[in-house]
Amino acid sequence: MRVAVTGASGFIGRHVVAELLARKHEVVVLTRDVHRLPSWRAPVDIVQGDLSELLPADLDRLAAVDYLIHLAWDGLPNYRSRHHFETELPKQYVFLKCLIERGLSSLLVAGTCFEYGMQSGGLVENLPVRPDNAYGYAKDALRQQLGLLARDLPFSLIWARLFYTWGEGQSEKSLYPLLTTAMARGDTEFAMSGGEQLRDYLPVTELANKLVCLATTRSDAGVVNVCSGKPISVRRLVEGWVATAGSSIRLNLGHYPYPDYEPFAFWGATDKLDSLLQ
Repeated sequence: MRVAVTGASGFIGRHVVAELLARKHEVVVLTRDVHRLPSWRAPVDIVQGDLSELLPADLDRLAAVDYLIHLAWDGLPNYRSRHHFETELPKQYVFLKCLIERGLSSLLVAGTCFEYGMQSGGLVENLPVRPDNAYGYAKDALRQQLGLLARDLPFSLIWARLFYTWGEGQSEKSLYPLLTTAMARGDTEFAMSGGEQLRDYLPVTELANKLVCLATTRSDAGVVNVCSGKPISVRRLVEGWVATAGSSIRLNLGHYPYPDYEPFAFWGATDKLDSLLQ
């Protein structure tokens, strides 16, 4: 298959491209800055530019693939910024609509668990969405816009609701790289929240594997939670990282307050994901 990937220079995107290449797919990547792209083991076809300013010929190149994995989204991690629905949402919709009008027939778009809002417990895809921040609202609005578009321009869509991930290449301000940096410096303690909140985490390599497997089914599955389905406390997760590293760093629990933009305990149900990947 020939697969296009947006957001290819990002944390998740670079692992998705690596997974596609390992499976011998032809890959086209969209990037604003070729210097941010990592060195992969096989060549990729590069389209350079912002997705809102592409030339018709570039849009044609991206549309002429078997599948698009759309990961690009600006403005993170400021989840409350109006940028998500004032700027990013219209830009994203116009870009995807242009590709579909040019013949793109199958795509996977990255959604977010924040579409569920402040709902707790195990979250199933058919739950009513209740986004509580600008990012979750904008993502869900894009999903609904694509659903309406599909009535006039049929295409298959997987809306991959992502939960939490960690691994190589993550933003230096995220929990995992902050911890690894502290251990590498020889710090004696690591400041964090109380760590009792329950979350759903996947290593980024496993997340990339699941996204590629989903994409290559080329199904019209709609919303799919892409997650582990197994709640874990943030404290236990961090303790596992420390143990794996063989570090003696002490966790300074309760130094930071718990985030107020997400429920205290939530995780994704994976029945639909597991069924599609069987």
